[in-house]
Amino acid sequence: MKAPAIPENEEERIDTLHALDVLDTEPEERFDRLTRLARRLFDVPIALVSLIDEHRQWSKSAQGVERSESPREVSFCGHAILGDDVLLVPDTQLDERFRDNPHVTGEPKIRFYAGCPLKAPNGSKLGTLCIIDRAPREFGEEEMNLLRDLTRMAEQEIAAIQLATMDELTMLSNRRGFEALSRHALELSRRLKKPAAFLYYDLDSLKQINDQFGHAEGDHALRSFAELLRHTFRESDVVGRLGGDEFAVLMTNASGAEIDNALERLEESVSQHNNKTARGYDIEFSFGKVTIDADGHANVADLMVEADALMYKQKKSKKD
Repeated sequence: MKAPAIPENEEERIDTLHALDVLDTEPEERFDRLTRLARRLFDVPIALVSLIDEHRQWSKSAQGVERSESPREVSFCGHAILGDDVLLVPDTQLDERFRDNPHVTGEPKIRFYAGCPLKAPNGSKLGTLCIIDRAPREFGEEEMNLLRDLTRMAEQEIAAIQLATMDELTMLSNRRGFEALSRHALELSRRLKKPAAFLYYDLDSLKQINDQFGHAEGDHALRSFAELLRHTFRESDVVGRLGGDEFAVLMTNASGAEIDNALERLEESVSQHNNKTARGYDIEFSFGKVTIDADGHANVADLMVEADALMYKQKKSKKD
């Protein structure tokens, strides 16, 4: 048996998957109808929508078997996401990658597999729509096209979920997406015993900008601040717009010096933006910072409350 390799964009792929917040969720008709259709059209006993997490394959939808998870190292779909097109295995017993795989030698006794990579809008391959038979079989080009078409339909459903986790104005994660990504990042930090920091930002003058210049200009200010956050912090940091004029950043594996440097860079970036942009107002903000040491335990909800309180304390001191 050959374990699947790890894709080059694994970090981005995992972040995209976790931002969807679909792992370990209940069955959904929009995916189940596609696997029912695949099972019927191809006359196979098993059809799945599978997602490949860090160390496991998990079924979002399953027809012909119970929804379950299994180790990634024995997954067929882990191999399928390494390519751009359908992974076709007409007879597993003739393929050295799979002939001694426990899913071949034991239940569900896979002899035929065809899986098409399931892509997110950013191109990350999250899993597959796949069909499985307990007997070897041929698979023609017309059938390949049909499986591709069904997969595109599943991708449309994935895109709809992703839109629900993105803020359309700034294209940062919205509250739902930010919380999902942050839970994952905090768990990794805890397991690896790495420090982290939670930063909560609020624009000081959005109401005045809206009142004086109009809501379109207020939206421009929000987009500008979101862009400054995106360029200031590392790609591995989680950045989101929680709603209104509130933003948050979770920095993981960050020392005190790295956190302070990031805060200074943002101050400088905002100052340069204000100096270069003559729109009649300056972007100003207040923030709260909560640090989590390497041995600390924290959850996103508690961090939000604590950092939010610190942010409002700073905002009040400015007014006073």
